[in-house]
Amino acid sequence: MRLPRLLARANRRVVNPIQKPYAGVIPGHGIVGHVGRRSGSRYRTPVLVFRVPGGFSMIVGYGLNSDWVRNLLAADGGALQHRRRCYVLSAPRLLTGEQAYRALPRTVGRIARLVRIEGVIRVDSRDA
Repeated sequence: MRLPRLLARANRRVVNPIQKPYAGVIPGHGIVGHVGRRSGSRYRTPVLVFRVPGGFSMIVGYGLNSDWVRNLLAADGGALQHRRRCYVLSAPRLLTGEQAYRALPRTVGRIARLVRIEGVIRVDSRDA
């Protein structure tokens, strides 16, 4: 299930600034750092993120064309603040359907299947 773009715009202006102080600290949340494809500006976006072998899986909640998704793919990586640690992200892959559900921890994958998330970004990581 993709959330409406209007909600995404509201989150960008209202909710994201509120989330940033704690999103890089609490479980299941993180802040992905990415560079704008056209502007070259640096952005920090709160995401739902889960540790998986070799890296992380991040749920795409606002559609596969979300700026952070497109920026991460175009730059072939980015950064992540997760549980008070920083990581360098590489080799991002956009997964959809059953592949996306399997890229998440089992319980989260079941919930994702129920709510029909559109996709998951799977990345490799190393400590920054």
